Amino acid sequence: MNLPQRLPASRLLGVIVAILLAMTAVAISSTVIALDALGDARSRSVDQIEPAGRRVNELNRSLLDQETGVRGFVLTGQDDFLAPYLDGQKAEVEASGSMRALVGDINGRVSRIETLARQWRSEYAEPTVAGIKQAGVASASAGDIERGKVLFDQLRAEVSALRTDVAGLARQARDDLEDTANVVLWLVIGMGVLLVVAIGGLSVLLHRLLVAPLASLAAHTRQVASGDFEHEIDADGPLETVMLGEDVNAMRRRIVQELESLDQRSAELQRSNAELEQFAYVASHDLQEPLRKVASFCQLLQRRYGGQLDERADQYIEFAVDGAKRMQGLINDLLAFSRVGRITRERTMIDLDELVGHVVGNFSDRVEETGATIVVGDLPSVRGEASLLSAVFQNLISNALKFKGPSAPVIKIDAERDGEVWKFSVRDNGIGIEPEYSDRIFVIFQRLHPKDAYPGTGIGLAMCRKIVEYHGGTIWLKTDVDSGTTFEFTLPVAAEDLVEVTA
Repeated sequence: MNLPQRLPASRLLGVIVAILLAMTAVAISSTVIALDALGDARSRSVDQIEPAGRRVNELNRSLLDQETGVRGFVLTGQDDFLAPYLDGQKAEVEASGSMRALVGDINGRVSRIETLARQWRSEYAEPTVAGIKQAGVASASAGDIERGKVLFDQLRAEVSALRTDVAGLARQARDDLEDTANVVLWLVIGMGVLLVVAIGGLSVLLHRLLVAPLASLAAHTRQVASGDFEHEIDADGPLETVMLGEDVNAMRRRIVQELESLDQRSAELQRSNAELEQFAYVASHDLQEPLRKVASFCQLLQRRYGGQLDERADQYIEFAVDGAKRMQGLINDLLAFSRVGRITRERTMIDLDELVGHVVGNFSDRVEETGATIVVGDLPSVRGEASLLSAVFQNLISNALKFKGPSAPVIKIDAERDGEVWKFSVRDNGIGIEPEYSDRIFVIFQRLHPKDAYPGTGIGLAMCRKIVEYHGGTIWLKTDVDSGTTFEFTLPVAAEDLVEVTA
């Protein structure tokens, strides 16, 4: 797999984003142009053509007003009838000016209308009005009236033609507006379709280029995580995904190597532990006989020759007898320690209330001697070996009585359910243990005090730890206590009790 030829995901995303931006820019630009054209078409139709149509009507009305005013004056000779004639001229000027401002001089018709209106006024209206005012009689010659009628008919024809031209402009504007609106509509539809197609295509492309390779890599990784460490990871896709696959593959190979090394070390450790336990058992068992002989003969020497030798010789014999006894105790403890888990018996349901009651009874003399108080709460039944669990409580109670403080010992034994385990606690008000020694006290033959201060071999807590772990639990020293010593340990809840709780 040639990694440098792979495009990085950042570049792929950059290309995709650039395509989307370009498409969006084109779509927006086209829409803006179309909307601008639509606005122009609407503005021409609404703001120019429609007002121009109204101005044609105003222009026509101004001309009719002039003709009506002149005709009334001719018939009556009264000056009041000239007011529409004069007002019509002003309205004509305004209407024709507005027409030019709105749509221009359409086909020159506005100019021809103005020319014909001036001609009608100069050749008919003004001479007729002036003649009547001079003669003082309301009359006009038939020739003048016919001439005025011909000129005004031409003027009316031009206004009608102008109206037709404006109507044509209105139709053209409506057609342009409709065409532009259709263009905008199709642009919007096309843009929507294009965006849908583009987004769909880019989604498929992203899925093939990014999502699918990542999903495949995740599936391969899950298969490895499930325990199939021999599964080779073949990553595809952008450069980052391929590099991640290579990193996961390297990690998988490293895990395989470490597991192989760990299996070898575990096998060696199991073999070493088995050999060590076998050695401890054989050594302690085989040392019993010669040690008994040494102890016996030392005691014979002490009984037979005690007082017959000098004081130093008696002291030496006393040292030898004491050392032999302590050595015998150490060997017996070592032998018992090596037997834990090595000599297995059938595990049965044990009523710890009854078991701890027997253990407490065995300390009756010591309890009476020290004035101790032992309070035992409600203890459950667990599955295990009674002799071993009895040794746990015996060692913890013995330590509580041995390492007592200035006041009478008070020992409390409790248990509580914590999920699938029982958590036990043994608390006392003794001299306590410093937190920094919380691990050291569980090491075999480790003592925190001189052997002449407190009796014992230092194997009791190591024995407790081995027994509790043999039963599937954990034991520890509780360090967040104000005074005294508190040991806590767990034992699994019996399968029978778990089934009852589940049901």
